Amino acid sequence: MKVVCIGEMLIDFVCTDTNAGLVNGVNYVKKSGGAPANVAACIGKLGADVSLVAAVGNDPYGQYLTEEIKAYHVNTDFVSTLPMSTTFAFVSLADNGEREFAFNRGADEQLCLSDAAIEQLTDDAIVHLGSATALLGGELSASYLRLATAAKRKGNIICFDPNFRIGLWQNREEEFKAKCEHYFALADIVKVSDDELVLLSNETDMQKGCQYFHDLGVKIVLVTLGPKGCLISHLGQQTLVPAYEITAIDTTGAGDSFIGAVLFKMSKTAAGDHFYREQIADFVAFAGKVSGLVCATIGAMAALPTLAEVEAGTFIVKK
Repeated sequence: MKVVCIGEMLIDFVCTDTNAGLVNGVNYVKKSGGAPANVAACIGKLGADVSLVAAVGNDPYGQYLTEEIKAYHVNTDFVSTLPMSTTFAFVSLADNGEREFAFNRGADEQLCLSDAAIEQLTDDAIVHLGSATALLGGELSASYLRLATAAKRKGNIICFDPNFRIGLWQNREEEFKAKCEHYFALADIVKVSDDELVLLSNETDMQKGCQYFHDLGVKIVLVTLGPKGCLISHLGQQTLVPAYEITAIDTTGAGDSFIGAVLFKMSKTAAGDHFYREQIADFVAFAGKVSGLVCATIGAMAALPTLAEVEAGTFIVKK
């Protein structure tokens, strides 16, 4: 089964002055980025059929991004080149790999899909909605919703990652939550961090927080817990899959590679009568390996491993 990822593809300018922050940072490295693009690149490099739906500018950065994503075996038939600048994100890193973001939006918000394109994209697909910018308005927001609605109507598997960014939603958290709730009602799978779980469900208890999503119709909730691993909630039954021992250098793209690896496994496996209940823990353990490898190197895409590299990787499971 193919996977379709929709949303921003952008340039990450990563500050190499650790702990300087965006205010004091001086030195930056250009990297390919954008959450949906990272997810698509992960899936493509692991070896599954994946398409990216995005828009870049008619500038050297847009050309660079399109050529770069093709190198990860991603179908770019639905990547538009528009007469404006490509979107940028500036990222600073701390010693523990955590990040600070600032966005300069450009072409990504003008993505516009035709009805014919949506019908083609939702032909037997897993649709991943993981854009950090798609709920902000503009043509992208409209196309995002139309694709999600068509995917639900046609019985596609839908995965939603809210990808909350404080730099985009400062003092507008309630608006963000309201917009997300519509997508939770469409989704089969939701991936959130532990902080996002509290923000979106208004629950500090994880079991109650997961139940909020299940009550809206979500079958699988994946709560990433950083070094503690991932909590799986499958229709209310919870399992904790521990993380792998790593030295985090850059967590940019860690969540994207994690959900990309899960979707890679799902694309190769029939959902069955119980919607991956027997397989999901193994999928998450595999995704933990992929995410661990990504965190150990700077750059969300540059760090992505092949399937052979994941299978050959040596990790120590945290107890």
